[in-house]
Formats: sequence, structure tokens, C-alpha cells
Amino acid sequence: MSSKDRILARIRRAASGPDAEIPRDYLTVHGSRTPAESADLLAANLTEYRATVHRTDEDGLPLLLARLISPHDTVLVPPGLPPHWLSAADTTRIPDRAASTPAELDRVGAVVTGCALAVAETGTIVLDGSPDQGRRRITLVPDHHVCVVRVPGQVVDSVPQALLRLDPARPLTWISGPSATSDIELDRVEGVHGPRTLDVVLLHTDAQ
Repeated sequence: MSSKDRILARIRRAASGPDAEIPRDYLTVHGSRTPAESADLLAANLTEYRATVHRTDEDGLPLLLARLISPHDTVLVPPGLPPHWLSAADTTRIPDRAASTPAELDRVGAVVTGCALAVAETGTIVLDGSPDQGRRRITLVPDHHVCVVRVPGQVVDSVPQALLRLDPARPLTWISGPSATSDIELDRVEGVHGPRTLDVVLLHTDAQ
């Protein structure tokens, strides 16, 4: 019997056998942290991945976002982005439209979104296509992505904790730093299959 035959036989046995409980006795989080410590770990890991991290509160958010997108003439805005977030910006706002072509999206300077969750242990931002994030492509084509994470409500410690809170039926995008790749000589090139620049704003709120 070939290796292929053995593998297929095992698959057939597993598929036809009784439902078995899969053991999930691995650690769901590595250590115990306060919400402030989780936010600090998230910031450290995001920075390690070459994202730029900013911290602010609700009052300071509009001015911070205005400063971050000020180098650009246009900014893409998801339909459910809170209006006051960009109240201090004078950059031309482009709505997320289904009719927009990739070339049109490529001409936009930046995109501002919220997020679904952020994972502290991996420095990962998760988008799920909710109204404050828009469709996946608006965060992949523009060269500059500004993502707002509500702290502590949207920060979890680990990937297992994130999976419990995310809807697997939604279009999930997992982002760990700006888009980058390396060739065989390990020369890093950024912006190949996503934004070249990622700014993450940790919005400190009282909400849990």
C-alpha cells in the first residue's frame, strides 16, 4: 500500500466513524494580565511588526486622525465610521462604493477604519467587514491604513480568545503589521499585497 493509499484510508475511517470530541486542552492564554498590560503588549508587538502605534481618548481622536491623514488629498471612509472621528479633517472623503474599481481605490491616499478585535500576544488586528470597517478590498488597495482599536473592549490576549468572539461566517482579515514580503536574499519589500503604512490608534475608553 502506498503512502497515498494509507492517508486516504485514514481519512475515510475518520469521516465514517462516530463523532469524537476533539481535545482542546492547550493553553488559551499565556499568563495573566490586566487590561492595561494587554494594551501595552499589543502596542509592543504592533511596533515590532513595524506598525506605528498612537494612543488617545475620544476627545483627542479627531485631531489625531486629521494629522495622520493630512499628507493625503483623499481618504476612504467606510459607511459606518463614526462621523465625529473625521470631524477635524479637511481631506476629501471618498465613500466605500461597490462600483469603485481597483484603479480608483489605488488613487486614494488613505483609509480609516475601526476593527473587530485586536490580539495582544500576536500584535494582530482583525477586521470582519462590519460597517465601521467596510469591505475587505478598501483596506488592501490604498497605501496607508489607519485603524482604530477601542481599548479595552476590543483587545483580547490570545488567538483562542479572539476565535470565541469572532463570527467565522464573516469575511475575516487578520493583519499583523504593514504588508511586506522578502525575496530569497531576505530583502524586505513593503506594500506588495496590502498597505505600505499601518497606523494603529489605541482609543482608550471607559467601556469594557
